[in-house]
Amino acid sequence: MSQSACDLDRGARLQRVGNLAQLGGTRHVILNDGAAKGIAAIDVDTGAGLRFTILPDRGLDISLCSYQGTNLVFLTSNGEVNPAFFDAAGLGWLHTFFAGLLTTCGLTTLGSPGRDGDVELGLHGRYNGLPARRVQDRSRWEGERYLIEVSGVVEETRLFDHSLELTRTIRTAIGSRSLSVHDRIVNTGYRSSPCAILYHVNAGFPLLDQDSLLALTAARTEAHDEISQAALADFGRFTAPLPGCAEQNFLHQMTVGPDGKAHAGMLNPTLAGGLGLALSFDPRQLPFLNEWKMMGQRDYVVGIEPCNAPCANRAELRRVGLLPLLEPGAAREFDLEFQVLVGSAELAAFRQQCARPTVFERFTAL
Repeated sequence: MSQSACDLDRGARLQRVGNLAQLGGTRHVILNDGAAKGIAAIDVDTGAGLRFTILPDRGLDISLCSYQGTNLVFLTSNGEVNPAFFDAAGLGWLHTFFAGLLTTCGLTTLGSPGRDGDVELGLHGRYNGLPARRVQDRSRWEGERYLIEVSGVVEETRLFDHSLELTRTIRTAIGSRSLSVHDRIVNTGYRSSPCAILYHVNAGFPLLDQDSLLALTAARTEAHDEISQAALADFGRFTAPLPGCAEQNFLHQMTVGPDGKAHAGMLNPTLAGGLGLALSFDPRQLPFLNEWKMMGQRDYVVGIEPCNAPCANRAELRRVGLLPLLEPGAAREFDLEFQVLVGSAELAAFRQQCARPTVFERFTAL
C-alpha cells in the first residue's frame, strides 16, 4: 500500500526524495506580465493541497489561495498590481485592490475616505501599497516537522507625523492545511499615532456560491446603511450573482467560542463533499468583524474582515472614541489563523462552535 508523506517520519521522507520541493515548500518568483510586471512573489505549497502566494511588494499580503486545485478566494479584475500604480487618494485604492486571501487595510486609517483635521485620507489607508523590506524565508526543519516561515518589515511613515513599523510573520508547514499571520506594530516615532488595522479576507467562487453560508461567533450584528438593514437577517446566506446588485455591509461585534477564540468561516457543504475556509483570532486584539457582501455579477465576493475598530472614516472613529491609538515606543500584536475545513463533519463541528444567539440591531455606533 502506498504511503503519504505525512505518514512517514523525517528520515523516511528524506530517503525518498531528491529535493524537498517534491513534498512542498516555497518558490520565489518575479511576476512578468501586465500591471503585475516586476512584483516579487513567493508561492507556498504545503504538499497537503494548500497553495497560496505571498506578495512582499504588497506588504506581504496574500493573493492566490487554493485547496487541492479548488480556488477559495475572490480576485478583482485588477489582478496582482505593481505598487508603483498605487493611488492613495480618495477611492484610488480600488485601482490596485487585488482582494485575494488577505489584503491589509491600515495602518493609521481604515474605511471611507475623507478629511481628518488637516489630513485628507484615502480609502483603507496606504499599507497595501507599501513594499516589505528585510524579507526572509526561514523555512526549516523543527524536529519531525518542516516549518514554512516568511517574514518581513513594512514601514508606514510620514514626515512630521506618524512612524509605524509592522513586522509580519507568515507560518505554515509541509503537511498542513492551515496558516497563521502574526503582526507586531511598533510606534517608532515620538508622538501618539492612530493604529487601525483591518484584515480584508475575500471568499470567492466556487467556495462562495448560492449554497454557501457564513458562520461566526458574533454577539451583535449591525447594518451599516438602509440597504444592508433590509437584508440584515440574511447576512450569512448568499445567492447566485444578481444583475444590478448593491453591496451590503454588516458590523459584527465578536465574542469567543468554546476554545476562547473568535471564529468566522465561509462554508460550502455542496462543494467537494464539504469545503470551508475558517478564521480564528483573539477578540481582545480584533473585537470587530466587518462583512462586505457583494452578490453582483463579476464582482461576486464576501469580505470577512476582522478589525480593531469599526470600518469607518478616521474622523468619525475619533469623534466617538473608537479610534485605536499607539503611544511612542509602544507595540501592539495581532494574530490571525486560517484553516481549510474538509468534509461534512468538520463543517458541522465549526458551525456548532459558532452556534450562539446573535442580537440584530440598526447600526448606531457612528
